[in-house]
Amino acid sequence: MRRWYRWLVWIPVLALGVTLVWWMQRPSYRITLRVLGREYTYRVHGTTVADALADIGFTPRPEDRVSPPVDTPLHDGMSITVERSRPILVDIHGRRRLIYTRGQTPRDVLQEGHIHLEEGDVLRVEGQPVSPDTRLPPPHLLPGEGIPQWEWPIQPLWLYIRRAVPIRVWDNGVEYTIRTTAPTVGEALREAGVEVYLGDEVFPSLGEPVHAHMRVVIQRSTRVVVQVDGATYQTRTRASTVADVLAELGIYVRGLDRITPGLSAPVQPDMRVHITRMEEYVQVDDERIPYETVFVPDDSLEIDHRRLVSPGRPGIFRRRYRITLADGTEVSRVLEDAWTAQEPITHVIAYGRRIITRTLETPDGAVVYWRRIRMLATSYSASTAGVSPTNPWFGYTRLGMKMRKGIVAVDPRVIPLGSRVYVPGYGIGFAGDTGSRILGRRIDLGYDDWNLVLWNQWVDVYVLTPPPPKDKINYFLPNWPRPPGR
Repeated sequence: MRRWYRWLVWIPVLALGVTLVWWMQRPSYRITLRVLGREYTYRVHGTTVADALADIGFTPRPEDRVSPPVDTPLHDGMSITVERSRPILVDIHGRRRLIYTRGQTPRDVLQEGHIHLEEGDVLRVEGQPVSPDTRLPPPHLLPGEGIPQWEWPIQPLWLYIRRAVPIRVWDNGVEYTIRTTAPTVGEALREAGVEVYLGDEVFPSLGEPVHAHMRVVIQRSTRVVVQVDGATYQTRTRASTVADVLAELGIYVRGLDRITPGLSAPVQPDMRVHITRMEEYVQVDDERIPYETVFVPDDSLEIDHRRLVSPGRPGIFRRRYRITLADGTEVSRVLEDAWTAQEPITHVIAYGRRIITRTLETPDGAVVYWRRIRMLATSYSASTAGVSPTNPWFGYTRLGMKMRKGIVAVDPRVIPLGSRVYVPGYGIGFAGDTGSRILGRRIDLGYDDWNLVLWNQWVDVYVLTPPPPKDKINYFLPNWPRPPGR
């Protein structure tokens, strides 16, 4: 009995020894392990890929892919590739789920997790909006001390799903449904491409939070263009008449203004309203009525002198117009009345008719004159008078006198023919001739051809007594040519 007990004690020792001998004598293989783009070389024991991974302490997750498969027999120099799955933390409105996947896009992750995307749902990876087919960022390893790099844990990637909710929109009588993830009504409409204008009314308001199956009512405004005062205003309104639109814009119309269409016209889509500013005012124009100038004789006033009897004053002829302006441009001018507002007053000047004789001392002796006239003196002779020698009148004056020194040519309206004159530097002359160019205050001093002296200067001409009868005297001498300085 004791002998059998001894053998029983040695049985485990023998078994351990046999196992150790088998372990030491089993075949080993050199393999290359590829994980996350890196290669590692090991010598392992076993018969299959699973044995090799277990021998180096690598336990793949069910979602990992091992190539070749784990039940493949080992051989020396074998290459084993492990595609590690990565942890994706899916957050759906605060509900979180961890999914290990080898997928490259959010769509792959959701399909493996049997998560269905609805129309309008929004995806975000690490807070950034993405599409279902956006490629996921590379895995980020968390280093660990004392463990191989292929065993480093992969940092979970956050995938957020914001579920779109349906809301019904009643848009000016047209009803449709949109799905949205927006937090407010305004953002939901904007994301759906529903344009809301300033004049539109939205209920609930644009800032109201969105909830599933809510009903949004849009009462549309109408586009209206208003042209007034040189400016164009584009607006949208829910007003019913043109008058209401103008009141909303703060545009006021006055009594004469023309509004097209009228104030009571109903508002139509894309309506154009034109306001013509009408103004009316009365304008009075004055036209000057020239006064008449009359001359009255004054026998007490010396000849060639004048005095003002009473000053004249222009009259005023007045017209009253009614003028209409359209946008500042005159479109109508109507004469309402015309009258003489002020009669002109005649301008009365007295001219002298008194004859006063005076004595002038000259180198040739004293002469008595009754009139002194400032005149432009020139000179001529028979040969310079402009008459052809073959003409019968060659060498004869207007009065038929033989041309000689002492005969002067004058304008009979200034100095009557037959008068005697005294010209300083020339002497006494007889007004016995005229000339086509001797007009007004001009006198042509006659000479013989042999004693001709050329003149062209202003002189005082003294008309000698006796004076002619008063009715033969010209009291209004012409003022041309005009003497220098006058």
